[in-house]
Amino acid sequence: MAHSTTPSMTPASRKIIHVDCDCFYAAVEMRDDPSLRGRPVAVGGDPHRRGVIATCNYPARQFGVHSAMASSQALRRCPELVIVPPNFDKYRKVSAQIHDIFRRYTSLIEPLSLDEAFLDVSASEQFDNSATRIAQALRQDVRREVAITVSAGVAPNKFLAKVASDWRKPDGLFVIPPARVEEFVAALPVNKISGVGRVTGERMAGLNLKTCGDLQQLSRLELGQHFGSFGERLYHLCRGEDSRPIQTGRRRKSVSVERTYDKDQLTLTDWLRELEGLIEKLKERFAKLDQHYLISG
Repeated sequence: MAHSTTPSMTPASRKIIHVDCDCFYAAVEMRDDPSLRGRPVAVGGDPHRRGVIATCNYPARQFGVHSAMASSQALRRCPELVIVPPNFDKYRKVSAQIHDIFRRYTSLIEPLSLDEAFLDVSASEQFDNSATRIAQALRQDVRREVAITVSAGVAPNKFLAKVASDWRKPDGLFVIPPARVEEFVAALPVNKISGVGRVTGERMAGLNLKTCGDLQQLSRLELGQHFGSFGERLYHLCRGEDSRPIQTGRRRKSVSVERTYDKDQLTLTDWLRELEGLIEKLKERFAKLDQHYLISG
């Protein structure tokens, strides 16, 4: 079986924590190299070989550096930026340590990436079933044992918990209790809704829809007319409704390979030659995934 979901718990009674490590890769590198602390730091590729920034710390973000930015552009914005090459084996080990801490509090964990996860603590007997106190405890455990910080959001569902975890970053905790959902969501900017990207955001701005409260004024039919199939989901999210359960096993939905080239490939023949190698790497990744699910399924 590829995955399982939260058992016998109704959406209205769930207690969900979203945990998000603060600038994870950079935080691990600063932990392991004290000379980096207090300096603008990014983890990414070589700026002289078309490298790209994977993540950066908050001092670097003050200069406008962000993930997916070309390393060379990041250095132009922040000449003092220290770019550290990524070490994904190390990051995976640190992530495993953090997940071991999560399991002290619940077995219902949905990993989203190496540095973030949803936890369902609805049935936890620890701390008198206080999700807020559980979130405080696991944050303290991570700080003490792993020596990095995490931010957490506590709410009745996944959508709101993820919004909450970002509310007081870095090293923050924000709680949206059920009694405050209606008030909180009414004032929530529409760009905080997952799935609202640049194009949808511009369409909403054109309709003078700035908050979830504004969206609530539109009927299901009107939302569908303006936003297509996304309209139905918007109807629920703008009211703070999200019935998705925790999935404790997530089968990967996509697989890709990539390579950054030092020099441009000038002809179609050159590109086709490179494509053959990338396809072989992609086949190898598919094979590894199949083996993983045969073993764990």
